[in-house]
Amino acid sequence: MNDQELAGRRVLVTGASKNIGRAIALDLAAGGAHVALVARQDRAGLDAVAGEIAQAGGTAVVLLADVSDEASVRRMVEDAAAQLGGLDVLVNNAAVRNEAHFEDLTFARWREVMAIALDGAFLCCQACLPHLAQGGEGAIINIGGLTAYTGARDRAHVVAAKAGLDGLTKALAHDLAPKGVTVNLVSPGLIDTVRGGPSSAAEPTHHKTHATLLGRRGKPSEVAAMVRLLAGPQGRFITGQTIHVNGGAYLP
Repeated sequence: MNDQELAGRRVLVTGASKNIGRAIALDLAAGGAHVALVARQDRAGLDAVAGEIAQAGGTAVVLLADVSDEASVRRMVEDAAAQLGGLDVLVNNAAVRNEAHFEDLTFARWREVMAIALDGAFLCCQACLPHLAQGGEGAIINIGGLTAYTGARDRAHVVAAKAGLDGLTKALAHDLAPKGVTVNLVSPGLIDTVRGGPSSAAEPTHHKTHATLLGRRGKPSEVAAMVRLLAGPQGRFITGQTIHVNGGAYLP
């Protein structure tokens, strides 16, 4: 792969302050892309990622936004486009992956997960579309999850949101192809990430019942590598696809 195959591409990455989002932002910037880093609250995390990108000679801007709020999303997209000179790629990575027994799952918790993972992707896609369509080579890359295909205990809200994201990907691939915008979903599974905090399970229950064929957990950088492919010139004939990065934990 050309080390600067993304030179001149303007990319917005939600949920970019840590783990898979951080790895995606770093890899896209390493490919020459100018990156807008987005999180809801973690300004320190975003600043750290932006610092890593700058230290490597890349360009990044930092934005705080709530992807579940339409007005916030529109401000975020316009700020990103203004600072980067446009947008060519959207990566919808923001998500909440907490766990709850179904009988204890409140509607408020259900809505929180749906609002960020699924509603947020819808809002970001719609707000970004005028920019993505301008050059005729736009790309939307949604980040899904293994349990959308296998199911899992205590994750009805997460499974439903990620399964919906898969459906949205396929529908938008049809709708946006005439505009030259590709739409794909990358589905990570059993990735070695740092978890914790009030909205996340420290260790997902389904990790105990799934195993990879390769005998190890994946790395965030391995998910990022697939996103980089789809964001660049070598991914222009790929659309409407779900691409699994899980070491063989799930074989569709």
